[in-house]
Amino acid sequence: MDRALPVWILSALALVVLMALPLGWLGWLSVSGEHGATLAHYRDVFTDLALRKALWNTIVLAFWVGLVSVALGAPLAWLTARTDVPGRGLIRGLVLASFVTPPFLGAFAWVMLAGPNAGLIFTMPGLIFIVSIYTFPYVYIMVANTLALIASDLEEAAAILGAGRFAVARTVTLPMVLPALASGFILAVLQALALFGSPAILALPAGFHTVTTQIWSLFQFPPKVEQAAAFSIPLLLATALLLQLQKQLLGRRGYAAVGGKGGQRRTIPLGRWRWPALGACLAVMSCAIFMPYGVLAKAAFARAWAQPLTRDNLTLGNFTFTFFEYGATRAAIVNTLELGVMTACIGAAMVAVLSYVTNRKLVAGHQLIAFLALAPVVVPGVVLAVGLFIAYTRPPFVLYGTLWILFLAYLTKEMPVGYAQADATFRAIPADLEDAGRVLGAGRLRILREITAPLAKSGIIAAWCFIFIGVIRELSASILLFTPNTKVMSVVIFDLKEEGQFGAISVLGLVMLALTFATVALVQAVLGRDVLGARR
Repeated sequence: MDRALPVWILSALALVVLMALPLGWLGWLSVSGEHGATLAHYRDVFTDLALRKALWNTIVLAFWVGLVSVALGAPLAWLTARTDVPGRGLIRGLVLASFVTPPFLGAFAWVMLAGPNAGLIFTMPGLIFIVSIYTFPYVYIMVANTLALIASDLEEAAAILGAGRFAVARTVTLPMVLPALASGFILAVLQALALFGSPAILALPAGFHTVTTQIWSLFQFPPKVEQAAAFSIPLLLATALLLQLQKQLLGRRGYAAVGGKGGQRRTIPLGRWRWPALGACLAVMSCAIFMPYGVLAKAAFARAWAQPLTRDNLTLGNFTFTFFEYGATRAAIVNTLELGVMTACIGAAMVAVLSYVTNRKLVAGHQLIAFLALAPVVVPGVVLAVGLFIAYTRPPFVLYGTLWILFLAYLTKEMPVGYAQADATFRAIPADLEDAGRVLGAGRLRILREITAPLAKSGIIAAWCFIFIGVIRELSASILLFTPNTKVMSVVIFDLKEEGQFGAISVLGLVMLALTFATVALVQAVLGRDVLGARR
């Protein structure tokens, strides 16, 4: 027997427990009653007018966010991947900035941007707008990466036959990227379904709920945990069904270049439309990046954030208040960094082992391990938090009130992105060197440590960075699982909003963005490409 086999089995069992325990408790509590199994909690949920309204609001929000994201992301992807629009690298960098910006931070910024008369922001159209400008990068990534793989032959043939640039885009390019477009739409819908921060900031003051904010409200005193569990299941099922639909869409259609000289991708000249196209791209990015970042920077250094930043209005008092006077800040930063580093280190090691096991097919049921490693992607953060709350507030594992429950939430939630990166890395490493090591008598663990892991180092570091970024910007699970002693930065920002401390929010927001972009820079340095997939 391979002496490393217990390591592979224990890693797989840890993954099973990580997923099965909270979701099992979630399902059980949703149907449990005083006298045994019951569907009464589901009846209460779906006969409650307020809960039905929250469900409808979520459907409206998700559908329109998907459409707006397609309307923004697809043209930007086509312009940067296929045309000679100026500043393509700049546009990609700005899309990346939008991609990693926490949506709740963008919502705070837009509350300040709209000024004292921010009524339009606190409406469903305002919420759709704010969520969309931080969700469209999902569409952009899918479409841009697909366009990068498709040769220009058919487009050139259409142009030779007299079709204009936009006619070519509509009749030739669009059908080729339609599966990616549909997939990006579904990803945008999924993000809108699972989002808590922006709806909590913009919808609750306006007097309406989404599913995630309604689940959060069910945890307010007196908590209605059974109803929260029952209300979480439909969101979980909807997410799983949409992801399955996305998989079918991507698997159903494909395109290949036939011929000996296929694969060339030539840029389409826009002529006099080059600069207007750049202006349109920068207008979108102004809404997502320039204006929100600008107002956060202004508010961080201003005595009165709504007034012009004159010499008399300039101050460092917001930094003093945030770091030295507001009691929760320093502990929250320490908690965030501690959880981020711990989750990233353990998560990167775990996904490296799991992806190695599944790629080398070291244990029976390796397909199930791969499925479970990616399964958390179908679990919205707030639903995962409900399951963890139920699982770890009772014996034998009472973790609520400690950082460990947040660690489990983050590790589970960020597992898919780390596993996907590690899996792609190990797939690219041939097994020949490992076989040579085996012939020379080395065991699997030694081969992994001395041969495979060094070759996979860049991919594992990238997985570490992706997990770390996910942890420091996470809010939807944290908001249900924190206690006064276990607050993280995102929760403190949310608390500061309730107190109207916009200067302190801006300071913490800038700290969060600095940590995020420093980590993104590390990813790019390690991989030699940006997070969106383009070579540097």
